[in-house]
Amino acid sequence: MTEAQVGGASGHAVVGQPPTNEASGDNQVGYTRPPGMTPPPTSPEAIPAPPAAQGPARVADAVKAARAAVSAAAGRGPRRARLHLKRVDPWSVMKFSFAVSIVLFIVMIVATTVLYIALDAMGVFDSLNELLASLIGAGGGDGEVSFQFTAKGVILVSALLGLVNMVLFTALSTLGAFIYNVCADLVGGIEVTLAEKE
Repeated sequence: MTEAQVGGASGHAVVGQPPTNEASGDNQVGYTRPPGMTPPPTSPEAIPAPPAAQGPARVADAVKAARAAVSAAAGRGPRRARLHLKRVDPWSVMKFSFAVSIVLFIVMIVATTVLYIALDAMGVFDSLNELLASLIGAGGGDGEVSFQFTAKGVILVSALLGLVNMVLFTALSTLGAFIYNVCADLVGGIEVTLAEKE
């Protein structure tokens, strides 16, 4: 004997099983709901619209809200933010200043070479060497000049100055970062105001 037959014999309908009314001879089939289950809606108006039907309306509302926000932001002008520069990392400052000093070193060497070539073509260094020889001869020298302006000497002096500049620039920049951090802890950092483009 199945579960449906047991339920039918006791006179109670089994949940989820279609009971039949054999006594009346009616073949109408019905289902029973468990306790607490809400009945289905009977009118078409009570049935909620599917999400696909609500989608375009929601998208249109979102677009309208976004346009209103943009127009309100454009009406009040560009946004501004006031920030404080509280700390500068000395390690990053040292790396950045070293890279800048290397670039300046290369620029100095190239600029010195180009300037020497231009002045040598105009005969400036030949005139300086002759003037230096005449000054030494007038001072009681033997007439032989041990020091002359040459391309090798000018570029070598420029390279030495560039190396000194690299060391000093890197060290002073790192020291400046330490000093800024100490001063920022005492009196506050530099205030910066940032604003959007109009």
